Amino acid sequence: MDCSEKRAAIIRATVQLVSENGFHGAPMAMVAERAGVAAGTIYRYFENKDALIGATYSELDDRLRARALDGYPEQGTPREKFFHLARVLVDWWTSSPMEFRFVEQFHNSPYGVAFRKEMLLGKQSNLCRDIFSEAQEHKAVRDLPTPVLIALALGPLIYISRDHNLGFIALDDDMLEQAIDGCWKAVAI
Repeated sequence: MDCSEKRAAIIRATVQLVSENGFHGAPMAMVAERAGVAAGTIYRYFENKDALIGATYSELDDRLRARALDGYPEQGTPREKFFHLARVLVDWWTSSPMEFRFVEQFHNSPYGVAFRKEMLLGKQSNLCRDIFSEAQEHKAVRDLPTPVLIALALGPLIYISRDHNLGFIALDDDMLEQAIDGCWKAVAI
């Protein structure tokens, strides 16, 4: 296994173990065993567990961002941009349930606080925040803080995706379109 394969195996093992057992149930020795590398090998790539968790999240976020930008309607309306992003998110959440569980745990843990703060309030461009900022400029959505708009518009889609993954509902294209439309209507003027 070359260096890039070892790093990829470590990231993959981290996603699997965290999604199965949570952050505390994924010690470095267990990650190394699952990745098929020596325990000390992890430290060649990641300074500590916090760095490993952060790098794992960043890699998943980069993959998702690339998917979201593929076919993104740059010249579209905020509604068209939101629909595109929502479809991509739900597709990823339902087609990659382990990654989805990892990301959910990350966002709901101390690891995710700094990221969420930057995503919701930061200066760096963020696709979701940018869509709602543009929508507010065009008076297309309610005059609410951006974190509230994001929660109202994406929160239900997270639950729907989770329920689909758990087998509680069978999400099809028509249901997804209706759900996305309902989420947009929750914030639209």
